[in-house]
Amino acid sequence: MLNLILGGARSGKSRLAEQLAVQSGLAVTYIATSEPLDGEMNARVQLHRERRPPEWALIEEPLELARVLRANASAERCLLVDCLTLWLTNLLMLDNPERLAAERTALLDCLAQLPGEIIVVSNETGLGVVPMGELTRRYVDEAGWLHQAIAERCQRVVLTVAGLPLTLKGPAL
Repeated sequence: MLNLILGGARSGKSRLAEQLAVQSGLAVTYIATSEPLDGEMNARVQLHRERRPPEWALIEEPLELARVLRANASAERCLLVDCLTLWLTNLLMLDNPERLAAERTALLDCLAQLPGEIIVVSNETGLGVVPMGELTRRYVDEAGWLHQAIAERCQRVVLTVAGLPLTLKGPAL
């Protein structure tokens, strides 16, 4: 089953995704896309590390998400990707539109073919005002288009607000 868990900052989306991974009863591989480049981001990463069960495998991959998913998906495994918008940010910061397009296409092409349980976490950033900066507007646009394309492919899409899941598509939690 392919799951998309959306929510704002500190909405409970990662905690929900981790609960779903545990409930799957499968071996879990956590795929982290962040590149902790400052103290605040290091603290966020540490919080996630402390919360994860020690038996979960960890793969840190900031750019080649489709490759990692294809290489690690199996019927006996749950892959938890946290987070899609950090992955998108990493690609946008390369300032290489061709690379962004290639990685996005590779991700969208592989999702429906992956065996096992796949849980993708992402930040819903398009609920506020239109940002003033060009790069920020591009980020919000790209994230919105990516979320729509992934949601089409998912069996379940959940929006998390204040720690509460709202199922938008598929079986309720």
